[in-house]
Amino acid sequence: MLKFVELTPGELDKYVFKAHPEANFLQTSAWGRVYEIDGEETFYRGIEKDGKLVASALIILKPARRGRYLEIPGGPLLDWDKDKRTLKFFISEIRKMAAEHNCVFVRMRPNIYATPEHETLAKELGLVKSPMHLHAEHTVMLDLTKSEDELLTDMRRQTRYDVRRSIKLGIEVDYSNSKEAFDDFYNIQLKTAERQGFIPSTRKFIQAQREAFGDNVRIYTASLNGVVLAKGLILLQKPEAIYHEAASTDEGRKLPGAHALQWQIIKDAKEMGLKRYNLFGIAPPNSPHHRYAGVTTFKCGFGGEQVTFMPAQDLPVKKLRYKAVYVLEEARKKRRHL
Repeated sequence: MLKFVELTPGELDKYVFKAHPEANFLQTSAWGRVYEIDGEETFYRGIEKDGKLVASALIILKPARRGRYLEIPGGPLLDWDKDKRTLKFFISEIRKMAAEHNCVFVRMRPNIYATPEHETLAKELGLVKSPMHLHAEHTVMLDLTKSEDELLTDMRRQTRYDVRRSIKLGIEVDYSNSKEAFDDFYNIQLKTAERQGFIPSTRKFIQAQREAFGDNVRIYTASLNGVVLAKGLILLQKPEAIYHEAASTDEGRKLPGAHALQWQIIKDAKEMGLKRYNLFGIAPPNSPHHRYAGVTTFKCGFGGEQVTFMPAQDLPVKKLRYKAVYVLEEARKKRRHL
């Protein structure tokens, strides 16, 4: 017998880390806490089968002007390939939950690979490919079980050269978890956003990550003779490290500070025993206007595996209103080159 149940943050995390090694921070209670601090409502739900937990989901209630909706980033976590009964039950229950909260639709981006089989399965479940993305659907994963020499060998020739040049130049990399470090990151990211034309995170959201993840989040800084070149907000959530947010300076465009930053993160993550490094976001092939187009060459230069997750899927609840939302978001996507 299947039962849709409420979970505590501890129960959610215990299931995620024990049953789903493919999962990442997007389905942890810490990520839910980020949104709670930012003022949004979250829910932790699971499915029990004969008293045993077989699925989990962090669910966020998004109060968008175009219509409220439920968001499930990187989830739900269950066996998408073998347990269709549980999957169908989840879809049925999440539809009821969305209706109870007066939502127009549910948006989810499962942490499973994009395949024709998964595309067919989504259609069978009544899901619609979302007009908008939900977190990084295309990314680069580095295998941190490899040796440092192997990781260097896997890099593009120019990337390897820049890593070694950063060492010769004496570029220093350190990290901090202080409130001031997160404020400094926010201020530099603001300038980066103005220069590169993207929408940065708010100061509140940056600081919320520090509060929610505690010792598992760091601000890395690459500098030369006291001049900041690049910064990275790094999440350390077993079994992976995530290059979640970035910032750079004008001086950093002339020197390989970003390369020094990445190499130090890789070495630190290896030392911590983490298994993979998620560079979190590249553009899909032949997408020169994609929001990640400007960083794709840089990230891919470190080698690793290019991964494409199943794109965000929508479950319409109020179908007529959802059609209006779909048209609006399609237009927004084209206008912003998302």
